[in-house]
Amino acid sequence: MDSVSYALGVLFATNMKSEGMLDINSEQLASGFSAVMNDNATLDPADADKIVREAMSAVKEKASAAAKAEGEEFLAENAKKDGISVTESGLQYHHDTVGTGKSPDENDKVTVHYKGTLLDGTEFDSSYKRGEPISFPLNGVIPGWTEGLQLMNIGGKTTFYIPQELAYGERPNPGGPIPPFAALIFEVELIEVESVE
Repeated sequence: MDSVSYALGVLFATNMKSEGMLDINSEQLASGFSAVMNDNATLDPADADKIVREAMSAVKEKASAAAKAEGEEFLAENAKKDGISVTESGLQYHHDTVGTGKSPDENDKVTVHYKGTLLDGTEFDSSYKRGEPISFPLNGVIPGWTEGLQLMNIGGKTTFYIPQELAYGERPNPGGPIPPFAALIFEVELIEVESVE
């Protein structure tokens, strides 16, 4: 059972780490575990659950506030750079290559190649790595994409700097690589526009 015990420890620690719970006291953790196994725990499961939930909530709030502040600071500095345009909504962009084809409207279907990164450069998605572009209705994606792609022409390549409120805000995909309140960077190549009647 030693291998199972070790595996349980790995799974538990991996889960705690992914939740941002990095300050776990391993001695107290082992003490609580032993107390339950020996039927002499001083906390009942409901109270223990409440303590853990409150701690996890505090960790998430702190991380969210930090991500929000980081995004706001980055975008404020980025807006000052040459070649960066800023829309009324706060979307920032730079046309790396200006296209000469049609521009989509929000009801069109578009085909694009793209790469998405966090502000620290961590890549979280890329159609280039998958080896094929992606097609979708423009009004079915995050607001930053819906607005931004309408500023492009077929054949163009644009880098978008998307504020959190135009991206996934406080609700990115659970367990995914994008933290709550994260500003995002997307490099997008507009390949095709299909009008939807």
